[in-house]
Amino acid sequence: MSSGTPVELPSALRKRRMRPSATSKRNQAFVVSLLTLCATLSIATTVGIVTILLTESFGFFSRIDLGDFLLGTEWTIGRSKNEADYKYGIWPLLLGTLRITLIAMAIAIPLGLTTAVYLSEYAPRWVRSILKPVLEILAGMPTVVLGYFAVVVITPSLLEPLGFKPYNAMSAGIAVGILCLPLVSSLAEDALQAVPRGLREAAYGLGGTRFDSVVKVVIPAAMSGIVSAFLLAFARAIGETMIVALAAGSIPTFTVDPRGPSQTMTGFIVEVFQSEDVIPGTIAYYSIYAVALTLFLLTFITTLIGQFVRRRYREAYE
Repeated sequence: MSSGTPVELPSALRKRRMRPSATSKRNQAFVVSLLTLCATLSIATTVGIVTILLTESFGFFSRIDLGDFLLGTEWTIGRSKNEADYKYGIWPLLLGTLRITLIAMAIAIPLGLTTAVYLSEYAPRWVRSILKPVLEILAGMPTVVLGYFAVVVITPSLLEPLGFKPYNAMSAGIAVGILCLPLVSSLAEDALQAVPRGLREAAYGLGGTRFDSVVKVVIPAAMSGIVSAFLLAFARAIGETMIVALAAGSIPTFTVDPRGPSQTMTGFIVEVFQSEDVIPGTIAYYSIYAVALTLFLLTFITTLIGQFVRRRYREAYE
């Protein structure tokens, strides 16, 4: 064979253009149609919820003064049966929600981040294989169980000896913090694990210790994921219902003192829905949707902030 003669490859090694069969085309069309249907249902559900909140809330805002709702410091809807005596300032419910949420974050964020750093950077593999499932089990615990735990354990054993009332914001905040702890630790640990090993080795090569590597390299590199975990836990705490309904009480208070009772926006919605005195078409009935709309906007703003932080501080590695 001369050197100029091209070598012909066996037929099994020749490059052939893959042509999908009729069956694969039908399967692909079915999967695409199914995914499109799921996406459409998700969008339609969201639009439907927002539409209901806006239309039903109009029955409330068309009867009250918007300035009193946004700036008022007293809320009596659900506690007074006479509409003429209604006070509808949203701040007692809003402060109750934020007070419990901030207490929960003061517990969940430092403990969750510390747990995540330990699992990602210090824990042996066998310890991580045990602690990680335990945290996942804690995340799946029913919230009504945590609410009952707050009422029968946290309040009488820890808080009442310190002068706290039987129903208080601190007890509910601690229970919500326990609820959010696995969420923060799991997501933050995933963000730390996503940091390339080469960055850690570079820190060691420059003479840094493991602590230096964690504090000055790994955590800053995973900051976008960590902040996203914090904001997701914040949104989860804002929307919590059963724990606050059981442990925080049902009195809306315009105060930052965590020792007394507190009512959140979700707690108010539950209380009014359970009341037999609330009749559709009344201000009390429409107030449910007004409070729900406020809660939706607060959660939506938190989500937008999380998206901004994730995109702004996201680190990309090759």
